[in-house]
Amino acid sequence: MRFLKWLYPGMQVKRWVLLALGGVFCFGIGSALLPVENNIFQRAISLGILVIGLTSLSMGVVLIVRSLLDVVSPRPQQDLVERVFQRRHLEKGPRIVAIGGGTGLSTILHGLKQYTTNITTIVTVADDGGSSGRLREEFDILPPGDIRNCLVALADAEPLMQQLFQYRFGGNSPLRGHNFGNLFITAMTQITGDFEQAVQASSKVLAIRGRVVPATNAKVCLIAEHEDGSVTRGETQISKAPVPIRRVYLEPAGCQPTAEALAQIRDANAIVLGPGSLYTSIIPNLLVDRMVDAIVASKALKLYICNVMTQTRETHAYKASDHVRALVSHTNPGIIQVCLVNTGPIPDAFLDRYRQEDAFPVESDIQRIRALGYQVVADDLVSTDGVVRHDPEKVARSIINLIVGSRNRTVTTNGPPTDPSILPSAISV
Repeated sequence: MRFLKWLYPGMQVKRWVLLALGGVFCFGIGSALLPVENNIFQRAISLGILVIGLTSLSMGVVLIVRSLLDVVSPRPQQDLVERVFQRRHLEKGPRIVAIGGGTGLSTILHGLKQYTTNITTIVTVADDGGSSGRLREEFDILPPGDIRNCLVALADAEPLMQQLFQYRFGGNSPLRGHNFGNLFITAMTQITGDFEQAVQASSKVLAIRGRVVPATNAKVCLIAEHEDGSVTRGETQISKAPVPIRRVYLEPAGCQPTAEALAQIRDANAIVLGPGSLYTSIIPNLLVDRMVDAIVASKALKLYICNVMTQTRETHAYKASDHVRALVSHTNPGIIQVCLVNTGPIPDAFLDRYRQEDAFPVESDIQRIRALGYQVVADDLVSTDGVVRHDPEKVARSIINLIVGSRNRTVTTNGPPTDPSILPSAISV
């Protein structure tokens, strides 16, 4: 009986079904008459009936599909192409795990999602400032800000939906400073009773390419010990502290990673650290218990994307090798194998602007990184579209080239690699 609903008036399917059936009928008649007709004129008529049948059948099928897609999809033609492309091509792409937080990580996700949908983003949950910090205090949840940025970066939803998730309330209302996306994730956490489930539900709303998972479900606080022995609590305060950082650690100690994070690290083809704030976005993920062990044990190619610019106070005067040393000293020598550094030029106008904020280009001291036992990919990876940051397309292309170059080759998993053959010859140095 449900099948009979297709015959209801206004379904806009019956006419195209009849057209397709008429095409089948004409094709059958034309096929039957064509072999037995000896007269050229009669053969031409038979061939014409055959062509009419094929045309009607094709048009009927196409119009049936278009009529149905007009109902189930707001963007039928674009969505159909995208869905087929994702299913047939992007789902076969490399399995990439990106670890970090902040705008740096979300930037490269824009590029990576053009090559694969097998992306897992592991995001820090140590943020305690801005909208995320307020929601963390008021609702006793994990900070949603960095996770929201990654969700939007991987989203395939309508542009309006992406703008909605990034919308920040203004004015003098109590909502001032909050992002709608942060409030949405908070509400989903209250509904589902679990932050990780709330992130998964939000992923479906935005139709993201890949997964976004928190590094841990524990409510942690990031603490920095400075060179003068002083201690600063909280990610926001650490970024403002004037004394250089000696080390950072989490409280409470022994917080456990999410099961999804460990599973994705184990099965990854490549693990990407950064870009992002070294001490407040990247390293906090690696301080979660068992996270470093899982990365070192993984057979994946391990990459670190060094920042383009230094950060005031946090990495003041750091060279690329200083970033690598800090990363390794907090974790394990086998945490990375290849370091990506920028050698592209930065316009003087941008340099003057950043110099006023006491920020400078990170010096790519390639030989020092190699002396530490790590390989280097040096390339023009910078974008200067309004601000100085990594170019998503350039970085994604370099990562994919490295993954392709490392396949079917032996890569050391318990320490820095020494075999340069894992790098494509066109970009290795």
